[in-house]
Amino acid sequence: MSTRDLSVLISVVLIVAMLVIPFPPWLLSILIIINISLALIVLLTTMNMQEPLQFSIFPSLLLLLTLFRLSLNVSTTRSILSHGEGGKVVETFGNFVVGGNVLVGLVVFIILIIIQFIVITKGAERVSEVAARFTLDAMPGKQMSIDADLNAGMITEQDAKHRREKVAREADFYGAMDGASKFVKGDAIAGIIIVMINIIFGIVIGMLQQGMSIQEAASHFTMLTVGDGIVSQMPALLISTATGIVVTRAASEGNLGHDITGQLFAYPKLLYVAAGTVLLLGLLTPIGILLTGPIAGLLAFGAYMLSKTDKPSEEEEEILEEEAQADELKSPESVVQLLHIDPIEFEFGYGLVPLADAGQGGDLLDRIVMIRRQLALELGLVIPVVRIRDNIALQPNEYRLKIKGNEVAKGELLLDHYLAMSPTPEDDVIEGIETIEPSFGLPAKWISEAAKDEADMLGYTVVDPASVVSTHITEKIKQHAHELVGRQETKQLIDHLKENYPVLVEEVTPNPLSVGDIQKVLAKLLREKVSIRNLVTIFETLADYGRLTTDSDLLTEYARQSLAKQITAQYAREHETLKVITCSGRVEKAIADGVQQTEQGNYLSLDPEVSDSIIRSVAKEAEQLSIRQESAILLCSPAVRMYVKQLLERYFPDLPVLSYNELEANVEVQSIGVVDI
Repeated sequence: MSTRDLSVLISVVLIVAMLVIPFPPWLLSILIIINISLALIVLLTTMNMQEPLQFSIFPSLLLLLTLFRLSLNVSTTRSILSHGEGGKVVETFGNFVVGGNVLVGLVVFIILIIIQFIVITKGAERVSEVAARFTLDAMPGKQMSIDADLNAGMITEQDAKHRREKVAREADFYGAMDGASKFVKGDAIAGIIIVMINIIFGIVIGMLQQGMSIQEAASHFTMLTVGDGIVSQMPALLISTATGIVVTRAASEGNLGHDITGQLFAYPKLLYVAAGTVLLLGLLTPIGILLTGPIAGLLAFGAYMLSKTDKPSEEEEEILEEEAQADELKSPESVVQLLHIDPIEFEFGYGLVPLADAGQGGDLLDRIVMIRRQLALELGLVIPVVRIRDNIALQPNEYRLKIKGNEVAKGELLLDHYLAMSPTPEDDVIEGIETIEPSFGLPAKWISEAAKDEADMLGYTVVDPASVVSTHITEKIKQHAHELVGRQETKQLIDHLKENYPVLVEEVTPNPLSVGDIQKVLAKLLREKVSIRNLVTIFETLADYGRLTTDSDLLTEYARQSLAKQITAQYAREHETLKVITCSGRVEKAIADGVQQTEQGNYLSLDPEVSDSIIRSVAKEAEQLSIRQESAILLCSPAVRMYVKQLLERYFPDLPVLSYNELEANVEVQSIGVVDI
């Protein structure tokens, strides 16, 4: 046990001893000075802290200080009633502080009690109750916010742990402060009762045991009692003030003194107004200019000095900022920082700044947060934070989306217009600026706000610019989601899965499959828009087949077949026939014969004429479906599915290629076209 621990324990034992053991007056005087000093230290500490948790031991310390002060009251009461003296400090406060006038002393004591009990203690108690209740009510929201930031990759697991601990500590602290504020209230009540007891029984003891007259007894014991009451209420008042500061203190970057001066004197012009008001008070009332003039002058001088020092400080900040930027460019570390590439970047011209500026009604930032949440649910992937910035190199109304430094989307917006798309292009009669809807390539028009109601009545689909760009971002991230899942992201998904399925994860990785092997499977699934949210089923499949092969193509096919129910629900609506294009036997045989097997894996090697014939046939069938406004889905046997996809992916990137094993048995399938050669 350290010396600090022993000193605290000994102090507590001495406090308890004061309740039962008589102390000499000189020792009581020393303890009273210590009591005042401790109260002052506590008050100064609360004023210097930046947030309440920096003084988390305050509730326990408040209990010990209250017990110490009440023990002193018991000891001084014993000394006053037994010997008619309470020590040098008590006598000094009884004579010097109140001028030897008992009535004045009683009035001062009553005022101190009113200030402490009715003003400070009452307010601190109420604030403690409200703070405790609000802190407890806010706990679930704070926990959810921490989990959301962790899932979004904005913080690490260690950061999340620290934040959860801080939330728990805040709840414990404010709960303890709610109870500790009752100590202060009880201390004030005890002070009143002790004074009444000392006066009444002091007079009785003085008359019966010490032979004093009633006037002498009343004067002597009342003077000592008032001195004792004031000397005990002064530290009590300091502690009450400290309690009020703790429960009303909000977290900030500075201490209380810094915040008060920084915020109270932040507007020098207001000091000029105050100076003028005080000056008029002296001119228009009998108070006189002699009293108000110096104060008004002091306020005006302070306002002048503050306004004078603010300008150089702003200039100095600009100079320091420019110097820091220059130094940063010269430093070798700045070159390394330039190598960093954001996973997702969204850039826009200066004309689109209102989209991202909440002050101008822009909600793009909120929309991107919702996009990340939506894609996490749809794809099962934590989308990285989207870096948003303006770019003067772009046209004013232009924007672009970059993934890993490469541009994947570009478009233009007209902020004071709406994008209108006609359900039947041949009946497009509304006036507007012709354009192409960026997400799906549909013909559209930018129309004015005045024409919006007319477009709605004609059956047009009308969307605002923010919705246009949000949809464009969503579709492009979906299209390139496989580029966002690397080994690091895969490791995070594995760690998250391991929390609930440790045995399953241990059976899959690191043996027989490495993180890189798993990453390839997940990327291949996302490349074909198959959600990896059902990670448990994917890992169950990898556990079954991972010991047989490490070929990512084969493992992906096995995983797709295990996700048959999910894939079926993705393309086939309930109680509806799934219309597909099928591959003829000749096409499947040609592809199967063209598969070349090597030690590194299998690949497709087809005769160019056969490939061209297959591609033309698919294009023909897809065009006919497009005319009928039906979606194209290609269905083939499991043995050739991945090779068919590899062949067609460059020409038809959005064409789903499914195998018979990836559809549920209860789904009714109708072939509306055949790919042949």
